[in-house]
Amino acid sequence: MAAYVQDVIMLVGDSLTQGGFVPHGFAQQLAHVYNRKLDVFNRGLSGYNTTWGLPVFEQVFAKQHEQQHVPKVRLLTIWYGANDACIPPSPQHVPLPEFSANLRTMIRSVTSPSSPHYSAITKIILITPPPVNTHQRGADLASRDPPRPLDREFETTHQYAEAVKIVGAQEGVPVIDLWTILYDACGRVEEKLSEYLYDGLHVNQKGYQVVFDEIIKTVSKHYPELHYDKLQNVFIGHADINFENLRESLQKRIAMPSPIPASK
Repeated sequence: MAAYVQDVIMLVGDSLTQGGFVPHGFAQQLAHVYNRKLDVFNRGLSGYNTTWGLPVFEQVFAKQHEQQHVPKVRLLTIWYGANDACIPPSPQHVPLPEFSANLRTMIRSVTSPSSPHYSAITKIILITPPPVNTHQRGADLASRDPPRPLDREFETTHQYAEAVKIVGAQEGVPVIDLWTILYDACGRVEEKLSEYLYDGLHVNQKGYQVVFDEIIKTVSKHYPELHYDKLQNVFIGHADINFENLRESLQKRIAMPSPIPASK
């Protein structure tokens, strides 16, 4: 069993999150820049919506009485909506009010002192679903055996993205408006979203680069103390080892903000 030595960044969501460890995915890049400082736990589950994600979240996020024995979640990303926005009667569809309520429940389970999962040190970032390219998505579904009808609508997904922004504003949680960022980046032409989506629904390498960049921007703006440049390595660099007190100098440290160098 691995010992607890580092706190973590936890990623929850659907396939967009699950795929974050593909080469050059956003989770892979986070793991790289936070190496030796914070581990990255990917709890994205392909196909899931917020209604199915809630019971899972209650299991993967430790309760208060458990938190002293497990890695602390310092940063939590919540990225849902792509499946919730499916067209009824898809079983993945979650009505918009319920979707908003589910997001609010996840947030408050962490931020409310009365919650069993309350964690004062956990910072949260919400991410909206990306826009759907119905031209790509429709072609992909039509090519399957048997062919399947289009299961998502451009404007419907936009409504779910807007709902994420509203919940974030109400709960005081920063939001990465990926829907608007990608739509603007392709000149607000739906067909050109193929530059960022490989099948009309899931982001490609270029799309994941945007997600990673936006997470770092959001951390820098809202949680600067958690920026990777502000955290120290849990285990010191080899050049700093004290060979006269070897064992003591190799004890783990908390990845607290690095001391600010004294001005010269």
